[in-house]
Amino acid sequence: MSLVTLYPWIKALHVAAALVFVAGVLATSAFLRFNKGEAQQVAANAAAFRRWDRGVTIPAMFLVWALGIELAMTGRWTGAGWLVVKACLVVVLSAVHGAQVGKLRRMSQGADAGVAAAAGGAGVAGAPWLVLAAVTVIAILVVVKPF
Repeated sequence: MSLVTLYPWIKALHVAAALVFVAGVLATSAFLRFNKGEAQQVAANAAAFRRWDRGVTIPAMFLVWALGIELAMTGRWTGAGWLVVKACLVVVLSAVHGAQVGKLRRMSQGADAGVAAAAGGAGVAGAPWLVLAAVTVIAILVVVKPF
């Protein structure tokens, strides 16, 4: 089988992985924003959420990147303006996830337990509006390919 024959399958897997990744980032955002309680319970919840992130969200993120690069190369879109903007937004989403992972690690160790709730959020790591805005722009870029 050639890459051209596999292209729709690679694209479908890329979209599925992107959905799982974005769902994980949004769920982590909600967790960081609303997890309240005693420090020990918050740390235990964060440790459990961190295990989920490692087993589901991080592998999905790696699949998004690997399959996305393959799609860009196979489709010969590497110089397209819309793809450059999309790639920048995916870097932003990956950075938000990185901030979330750091926050989860600190919370699971008891360092930041309860701080997010007391401070009214977790900064960029707890900002679902940023994730939703980036995903919306990515969807528009991929479907419309405006430039």
